[in-house]
Amino acid sequence: MDARHFESTLGDLTAILGDATRRGIYLAVAEADVPATVSVIAERFGIHPNVARHHLERLTAEGYLEETGAPEGAVHGAGRPPRHYRATTREIAVSYPPRRFDLLAELLVQVVEGLDDGRGPAVAEEVGYRFGAALAEELGLSAGDAGSALEAVSGALETIGFGVAAAPADASLLTSHCPFGATATDHPEIVCRIDQGLVRGLMDAARGTSGPVVVTPHQHPGDACVAEV
Repeated sequence: MDARHFESTLGDLTAILGDATRRGIYLAVAEADVPATVSVIAERFGIHPNVARHHLERLTAEGYLEETGAPEGAVHGAGRPPRHYRATTREIAVSYPPRRFDLLAELLVQVVEGLDDGRGPAVAEEVGYRFGAALAEELGLSAGDAGSALEAVSGALETIGFGVAAAPADASLLTSHCPFGATATDHPEIVCRIDQGLVRGLMDAARGTSGPVVVTPHQHPGDACVAEV
């Protein structure tokens, strides 16, 4: 992707998904098990149905959502049946310049495994922590309440290629995509410690206090890795 194409793509994404509410609506529809309606979105986000309809129609017009039939067994009152929306398969990706975290992780694994005194995992976590602290400073993260801290850290991780969802009720972060690629699967004892340090460095900045972070790798393909904070 050349610079001009990158700027154009980024501009389109900003115009459509730069609005926090619209972005949240898109993610809610994309992650839902059944298609969403205007009333469901309006209630979930505490907005007027007309506002919810505007966001849904804008996302549909731009190809991020599509109208679909009502799920089997759905009931509705008198009058016209409500419109249902689901996410399309359109990719949302900006990758310029590409980040080779998979390669960097593999090299780091080789380095820490070369340590002969058992310090490898601790070194990996320290590397992750320093990177997380530096990223927090770069993004200007500051102390807030626990819920907003999780959201802030989730957003920060997404800027470097993670696919993350905050789960404030469980004080955790759910990672569905890791930029370390196959290295994370092959060497979880090292890569998960990098992740652990990374999240801890970000959380210390966003939460304002130091606390433990425990990363549990996924057990089955398709499962999320869990970072408890």
